[in-house]
Amino acid sequence: MQNKTTPPSSQEQLLQRAQALAGMTLGEIAEESGIDIPENLTRNKGWIGLLLEHVLGASAGSRPEPDFPHLGIELKSLPINSLGKPLETTFVSVAPLTGLVGVTWQTSYVRKKLAKVLWVPVLSDKNLALKDRQVGTAFIWTPSEEEDNLLALDWQELTDMIVLGNVENIQGKHGQVLQLRPKAANSQVKTQAFDKNGKPFLTLPRGFYLKIPFTQMLLHKHLRID
Repeated sequence: MQNKTTPPSSQEQLLQRAQALAGMTLGEIAEESGIDIPENLTRNKGWIGLLLEHVLGASAGSRPEPDFPHLGIELKSLPINSLGKPLETTFVSVAPLTGLVGVTWQTSYVRKKLAKVLWVPVLSDKNLALKDRQVGTAFIWTPSEEEDNLLALDWQELTDMIVLGNVENIQGKHGQVLQLRPKAANSQVKTQAFDKNGKPFLTLPRGFYLKIPFTQMLLHKHLRID
């Protein structure tokens, strides 16, 4: 494997690097980088993100900070079909189920993660082999006031439900643009939460995800996809 690309010195350089990948397949990018490409993502779910981190010079690793900490920019790959529609929800962060007293949207980890995002669409139709999936035109997004308000409302609703002991009742339908759902490697993984009576119990870890209509709206807005 070749050495990892040095971190970009500016937002402009990062965007330039990302947009230079447009039209390339994941196979071509992996080959240029000396990275082995798996047959599929069954056992390598985060492989596309790791490949993009490598070639774009992300430096955060697994630390709880943006992928490009010196620029305050998070990297998100976005699988889309040939019509430009996202194929899945987008993971944002693990949701804390305890210790939420005093936390506000302004100070929340979700808001920090979404403050500035480099979106890299990847054409990922089901009939395409992983190596043949094609990178689209990347763009950098900062939430508008309206988008921030939508995210804040959903975050508050979901967080209130956690605090009031209703985490087990949260479903995918809750939230207009942000949802909360189980996020664990398997059903054996558990974390602590509190029920309505304030008693601790064990439940599956949860994660915040952006809903498909929201990321589709971002694509249409920034790339003029109809």
